Amino acid sequence: MSEHALLQTDFPGLNLKGRGKVRDIYDLGDALLIVATDRLSAFDVVMAEPIPGKGRVLTQITAYWLKVLADIVPNHLISLNPDEYPAACRPYRDDLLGRSMLVKKAKVLPIECIVRGYLTGSGLKDYQAAGMVSGHRLPEGLVESSRLEKPLFTPSTKAEMGQHDENISVDEARGMIGGDLAEKVEAVSLALYEKARQVAEAKGIIVADTKFEFGLFDGELMLVDEVLTPDSSRFWPKDQYQPGRVQPSFDKQYVRDYLEALGWKKTPPPPPLPAEVIRRTSEKYEEALRLLTA
Repeated sequence: MSEHALLQTDFPGLNLKGRGKVRDIYDLGDALLIVATDRLSAFDVVMAEPIPGKGRVLTQITAYWLKVLADIVPNHLISLNPDEYPAACRPYRDDLLGRSMLVKKAKVLPIECIVRGYLTGSGLKDYQAAGMVSGHRLPEGLVESSRLEKPLFTPSTKAEMGQHDENISVDEARGMIGGDLAEKVEAVSLALYEKARQVAEAKGIIVADTKFEFGLFDGELMLVDEVLTPDSSRFWPKDQYQPGRVQPSFDKQYVRDYLEALGWKKTPPPPPLPAEVIRRTSEKYEEALRLLTA
């Protein structure tokens, strides 16, 4: 991809609230400005090289899903159009166009809300060790990429930058945010996943698992942050799905596989990414966007 890559933003005059693994967040008083950079994290470590165009793809995919899923739960989006942002943002319009969102300031819940429709990744490792995933007992005989009879809600902690999220049980999640709220978050997460899975499969994509984040705004539960992107989900091509093996994917699994092959210890500093890995990863993100929004 030929477009200029954006590794980090620095907007004088705007109040930088913080930098996540991928997003730079600015506090505009009544709202937040979220800017998706082209940074890529793998195993909770941010790579040194950007993936050109990635932030725009993430923003467009999130915008697509926020619209599709708006009937299930409210979300934090105010605008995607920099011309509608506060005047202080206008000098940075070109950087903001296509990769930013103006959003409501919700009080974000301290858990990651993961839904798994297929058995892979850390869920598979937990299953192989104990026959369970986040307290859910599963049938014997499941293999890599087995489709689960019922999707599982498997929350995790939210780690600081450079640390790893930890899988927790639903009971532990209740202890962190309260029983009633945890119950609602679980039901909403499963409903969002079920609708998204049906929509994506009709377009040739299996959503193997995904991570949602929620916040409270005026006491109301609200969907926040990125939604069903290749960064927060595993997307597999439906026509190539075959249980019992690792699936090809539309997400950063391509980078993960490269890093695993190196024997890297998954701690900073990250190894450099070859140009071919960067190019192929960029193409995978673009392909996911194209299929979903066609």
